[in-house]
Amino acid sequence: MSQSTVKVYPAPSGARNNSDFSVRLRTPGGQWKTLFSYNVKVDMHDVRNASMVTFDCSGSVELEVKYNVGLVQSAEIRPLSYGVQCDIKKQVISLKIDKPMLLSLEVNGERFHNLHIFANPLDDYIIEAEDEGSIILQPGLHQVSELRKKLDGMPSRAIIFGPGIHRLDESRLELPSYTTVYVAGGAVIYGGFICNRVEDVIIKGRGILYMSDFEKTTYYRGVEVNYSSHIHIEGITVIDPPHYTVLLGQSEYIRIRNLKTFSTRGWCDGIDMMACQNVVIEGGFLRTSDDCIAVYATRGEFRGDTRDVTVIGSTLWADVAHPINIGTHGNYDSDGDYIENLHFSNIDIIEDHEPQPDYWGCMAINAGDNNTIRNVNYEDIRIEDFELGELFNLRVLKNEKYNPAPGKRIEDIHFKNIHFNGTCNHPSHIEGYDESRIVSNVTFENVTVNGEKFCMDPKYIVLGNYVDNLKVINN
Repeated sequence: MSQSTVKVYPAPSGARNNSDFSVRLRTPGGQWKTLFSYNVKVDMHDVRNASMVTFDCSGSVELEVKYNVGLVQSAEIRPLSYGVQCDIKKQVISLKIDKPMLLSLEVNGERFHNLHIFANPLDDYIIEAEDEGSIILQPGLHQVSELRKKLDGMPSRAIIFGPGIHRLDESRLELPSYTTVYVAGGAVIYGGFICNRVEDVIIKGRGILYMSDFEKTTYYRGVEVNYSSHIHIEGITVIDPPHYTVLLGQSEYIRIRNLKTFSTRGWCDGIDMMACQNVVIEGGFLRTSDDCIAVYATRGEFRGDTRDVTVIGSTLWADVAHPINIGTHGNYDSDGDYIENLHFSNIDIIEDHEPQPDYWGCMAINAGDNNTIRNVNYEDIRIEDFELGELFNLRVLKNEKYNPAPGKRIEDIHFKNIHFNGTCNHPSHIEGYDESRIVSNVTFENVTVNGEKFCMDPKYIVLGNYVDNLKVINN
């Protein structure tokens, strides 16, 4: 058996702490190490302060969590599918994990003042102090124009934000092609990054983009990717961006791994893509105050179809709107676009709370703007009890707020091994728009609701007009 390892990063001076929990960890039989507990804001309906700890590990790790607010009557660790158990002694919770995982520890049923435990894989990036191709930044205020001059003068570019708090005088740094950005563990950057008409850019590390101090009206994103290709984002955490955590606009060959985010403001989606191709989202924990992941076609300046998107092994927590939303925006003033070849698998949906019924659906395909949405597969998805919404919502529609034209079609949609356990019992909806704008070829295979087999009962699903060839297969 391989030896267990943990890596704890220094607490940056000046970072905001949350004192609800005191956390320490060790490898079995090793020395205890204390973790810094970051304050993270959650939920747009009623913004509250939750906690987050982060570290790297391999193998078994023991954690001891002291709840400083009072006695622990109960504790739950989610996603429940991970099967992590704990022991409780008065104010202390003990737990053990055997591999990296991204968790929520909720004491006495409290989901909004909870502790997020982000156990990352070991970071293998090595900072070479003598590397002439690297800019190594110490904490402080950085002049964006000077950084760009230095980067533009380097044939092989790497910029390293060391532990501590960093501020950008222009709030965001636009990156040239062939650049690696490393945000070290213990680094907190007040700002974000832009990839505009570039290729081969890597943004990675264990640090944080802290954006809570930026006004909503800036609409800054954590990472903005426009008209670019071969962009890789991995390992970072984004706290409270004014707009999306990651915007992907008319870009291709994008890979996002182990991204963590929290947001509290309107239209603060997690990862949104418009007119993109070949996108892979792997792992990560997205807790957002709008859609966790949204897949669109044409929108604004970004023009074209979206296809070949894979989302795998992720945890989605929508304090508002949809965990997964597809199809709202497209090329409404012409023949429309295609959104096709999408695959979502091995996903835990652990919350959804949307007050507006027209935006319900943990898995929503709402075709507007002359879009045709086809060949979408959902497989091995676990949905835990959520506050307000419904499981599936497939509609060809014209949303008066967003759609100048209705969508065209939804076709060839497959739900397989989808399991919901919870009390939110609003039935799902499937509906076309008219005789030529229909929903067709939808299959539910091995879908269960609280252990019962999903079927065409109105308690599970409401079928509207213009739906053709719907199948339910129970093994």
